[in-house]
Amino acid sequence: MFSQTRMSWPRLLLAFLIFGCLLGSVSSNPAAQKARRNVSGTIPATEFSRIVQEFSEKGGFFFSDNFISNETAYPFVLGKFKELELSGGAYIGVGPEQNFNYIAKIRPQIAFIVDIRRQAVIQHLMYKAIFHRAENRAQFLSWLFSKPLAGNHAPRRDSSLDEILAYIREAPTSEEIFSRNLETLRKTIEDDFHFPLSTEDVETLRFVYGTFWQANLRISFRLGRAGFPGTWYGGFPTLQDLLLATDAAGNRGSFLASEEDYGFLRRLQRQNRIIPVVGDFAGKKALAAVAGYLRENGYTVTAFYTSNVEQYLFADQVFGAFAENIRKLPVSSNSVILRMVRTGWEPHPARIPGHRMTPLLQKITLFLDDYDQNLFPDYWSLATRDYIAPKSAVSYQEP
Repeated sequence: MFSQTRMSWPRLLLAFLIFGCLLGSVSSNPAAQKARRNVSGTIPATEFSRIVQEFSEKGGFFFSDNFISNETAYPFVLGKFKELELSGGAYIGVGPEQNFNYIAKIRPQIAFIVDIRRQAVIQHLMYKAIFHRAENRAQFLSWLFSKPLAGNHAPRRDSSLDEILAYIREAPTSEEIFSRNLETLRKTIEDDFHFPLSTEDVETLRFVYGTFWQANLRISFRLGRAGFPGTWYGGFPTLQDLLLATDAAGNRGSFLASEEDYGFLRRLQRQNRIIPVVGDFAGKKALAAVAGYLRENGYTVTAFYTSNVEQYLFADQVFGAFAENIRKLPVSSNSVILRMVRTGWEPHPARIPGHRMTPLLQKITLFLDDYDQNLFPDYWSLATRDYIAPKSAVSYQEP
């Protein structure tokens, strides 16, 4: 039963003050703030744009156009993710589309792609715009290559990857279709993502999107830049090769192998949770800003995909700065680095025959312990110490 006793104005005012103080203490409590943070819903487009711009460093130079990966052995490591219970949390990576393969399997809550080339960030914004517009895998490739889905033979949502690729290889296109699509993607980036593109960015977008349009599924990793002397492809795998790559058991690992994986990636992209940042792994800003954001918002790094960037960090004598950036990340005992090691030059114990690079995992806590003990005098010592190899790797034996 409620009391009929009336509260006097002084007591009522005192009650409001006490309630306000309690509310203020809760609001200023870091744990309470973290509990209210949005760790899985949609990040506002304005916030996405702010993060990309504010976390990014000045773009650096790299000697190749990394339109696509050149790492064909990626499916061999995907089974290890489940075995090691690598899922959720935060993902950090570098490079182009191979990140989507790993993100699709790890299913993180958020992902950052940190690349020294601003062109890579513009390319990821291009991918993001395509993900936003393409409801399924066939539509994704249709947008990527400016190949409209028309006619009785056009692939559907339930078409196999082989059927989709067969159509994309032969479907007609035109400069008019390319130009119209390019303008749509540009407007999507600027209007929907609230990301301002400079004149140079617009030209970069045209260059990247135009290269996909012209090369079709034959596009590959390329040394040098188009139009410059010495440009060559060097027998690198095409995008079609990468999309159809399998592990030893014949399992495909591409993010386009199933609608389920594609659907997860599309949801994460539409939630603005795959965030590209211009940054040097050994730089002072980008990775530190990512680390600060992850800590502030309660994320733990599940996997950091470095490709073979560490090889160049050793060559430039800045590997120590990279290790200190790794130290800033919020990690657990289960967090890993995923690296691709060139195993064609020297016979690595975990090499995968028929592939020029081998995926290897390493626990981040173990990496830092080894680094603190000065156990990495060079890149090869890093690549051959305390690694977790794919199941199908073979032991090397001297003949």
